[in-house]
Amino acid sequence: MIASLRVACTRALMMLMLLASALPAFAQTRAWLDREQVIFGETATLNIETDASVQQIDYAPLAANFDIAGQTVRRSFQRVDGRSSTRSLFAVGIRPRGPGVMTVPALRVGNSSTQPLRMTVMPPSVQPASSDADAFLETEVDAETPYVQQAVGMVVRLHVGVNLLSGQLDQDTPPGSSLQQVGEDLRYQRQIDGRRYDVIERRYLLIPERSGELMIPGARFNGQSVSDFFDGGFGDGRKPLSAAAPARRLQVQQIPANASQPWLPLRALRLRYLQVPKQAWAGVATTVELEMIADGASAAQLPALTFPQSPDVQVFADPPQAEVQLVDGRPRTTMRQRVSIVPLHAGALSLTGPSVQWWDAMQGIARTATLPPLALQVAPAVVASDAGRDAGSDSKLQPSAAPGARDHDASPATHALAGFRHLLPLLAAMLALVVLVGWWWFARHRKAGMGAIVAKPPTTHVTSPKAASLADALKAGELAGIAVALCNTAGLPGEDLDVLRMRLDDAAQAVAVDQLQAARWGVGDSSVALASLRAAFAKGLKLRSQRRQANVILPPLYPQS
Repeated sequence: MIASLRVACTRALMMLMLLASALPAFAQTRAWLDREQVIFGETATLNIETDASVQQIDYAPLAANFDIAGQTVRRSFQRVDGRSSTRSLFAVGIRPRGPGVMTVPALRVGNSSTQPLRMTVMPPSVQPASSDADAFLETEVDAETPYVQQAVGMVVRLHVGVNLLSGQLDQDTPPGSSLQQVGEDLRYQRQIDGRRYDVIERRYLLIPERSGELMIPGARFNGQSVSDFFDGGFGDGRKPLSAAAPARRLQVQQIPANASQPWLPLRALRLRYLQVPKQAWAGVATTVELEMIADGASAAQLPALTFPQSPDVQVFADPPQAEVQLVDGRPRTTMRQRVSIVPLHAGALSLTGPSVQWWDAMQGIARTATLPPLALQVAPAVVASDAGRDAGSDSKLQPSAAPGARDHDASPATHALAGFRHLLPLLAAMLALVVLVGWWWFARHRKAGMGAIVAKPPTTHVTSPKAASLADALKAGELAGIAVALCNTAGLPGEDLDVLRMRLDDAAQAVAVDQLQAARWGVGDSSVALASLRAAFAKGLKLRSQRRQANVILPPLYPQS
């Protein structure tokens, strides 16, 4: 009886062993943190080990409370008692988004899940600026009570008194404001109570967007330094290093009721003339250059500089040129503006100087920066006598000059044309020679061709339909297009500005054509020429009537039959 019971038990045990070997083995998965307590800003490592056949893990549940800093995976293969197995070790860096007790959620790994883990996040320790600290942070602002939209310079300085291996400096943006890093980090050394510190200085531009209290979070630093035998650390020569700056509180003021619009809060503003003409001529563009230096504003915040509208002049402003520098973390903008002025009448001219309204953020009062009036004596532009014109002389418009005036007091256009006009006698002689040769050739062959001529239609100049009108060409501002449009409007074949100029009956228009030719020859200012053209031809061409043309000495080159 006993023997039969033993045999039955043995058989049952063998069957259980066979059944267990036939069932699939359950995967083993575990998770742990390398540190259960960290300082806010530091990174901990979440390790997950499993023997399940998993290629990757979904870390999306971590994104609710952690920033993922990086991930790795290592796999190992082993064979025991004829059975093969593969183990995988996943490691991911997680950085808590705030202090307190945080929970690392469970993650799905194959057919199983990890257990939730708890992490304690300590607030960053604020180290005072003393030689006892291995690292500490300082934050400075240049305004404790700024106005809305005022540029505030902020400087963060990291002091490190040990050999640094790696690290990260973070500064969060305060709610209700914009924060932008400006420039590159500055690096220098500083002595504090006999201890040398390496300093990293980072500058920011802070602009409050609403009034009230503005809390600037303290900057944070987390890194690793070189450890010695007594420091402990990680055991591999690395020691954790962290520091935090205290938070700063600003009181932002609202826009004052008596402030001008557009709202422009600055620390300082200065205007000045860079270039002022000594003399001006009616109908001739002259250039004035202005400069504005604003402490505490970018180029986009500054208005354009120009002169007020006046019935005595036409004003054309070029696009401003801006240069921005950083002073104590805030912008200092230098803007230069070139303005072309075309006097419409001769005589004494006084223009009200440009002005800019701004708010003095240091004194808390409204100010207006104004340049003194621009006073000019405008000389009339005169034309040579009609007799000289009728005789075919190449008369040029000359501004009337005072007795004894020197060349350097003339207008820029007169200087530009001075080198071109001395070639006119030679060009006139060459043109006369060509005309004589052509007339002789035509007179010799005219009789031979008369028999073959039955009828000759009159010559008609057709303006190309693709050519732009004069108004469109002046608006486009291309000198070549303006030249073509002028000749087409006057009914001239091709582009012949010399013939056009001889037919003009307006002094300002003749001077504008001279400036156009000088600019296209590369000896004149294109912006001045464009301004003169727009002012002179704003109401169209003014041509002399045909009855005023003088009798031609030579017979026509192409007589009508």
